Amino acid sequence: MPIQKILLVDDSKTELHYLSEMLVKRGFAVRTAENGEEAFARLSEEKPDLILMDVVMPGQNGFQLTRAITRDERFTDVPVIMCTSKNQETDKVWATRQGASDYVVKPVKAEELLAKIKALG
Repeated sequence: MPIQKILLVDDSKTELHYLSEMLVKRGFAVRTAENGEEAFARLSEEKPDLILMDVVMPGQNGFQLTRAITRDERFTDVPVIMCTSKNQETDKVWATRQGASDYVVKPVKAEELLAKIKALG
């Protein structure tokens, strides 16, 4: 099933704006959340086809949030792509262990992200 609805989780309004614009221009429906609490509220309102997750956020970080989402039986079929400035190999391994399907390092290159989304759809 092709990915159409994306939940974008990032505490940076600049990142939310940039990624939302890029994805909407390519036909995706995008909802945003600025923290873990907001992300779970959005998830309960409407289940997305994909979650793009930042790591460094106040409160619950992206690793913790990804673990909680991917272990929740309602969302086990929703892939998570980490979108973060954390570029160490250990971060990528940890993201996978928490349930992330893929990993993109900021600044996000549109072509790279779109290719990873297409691969999941």
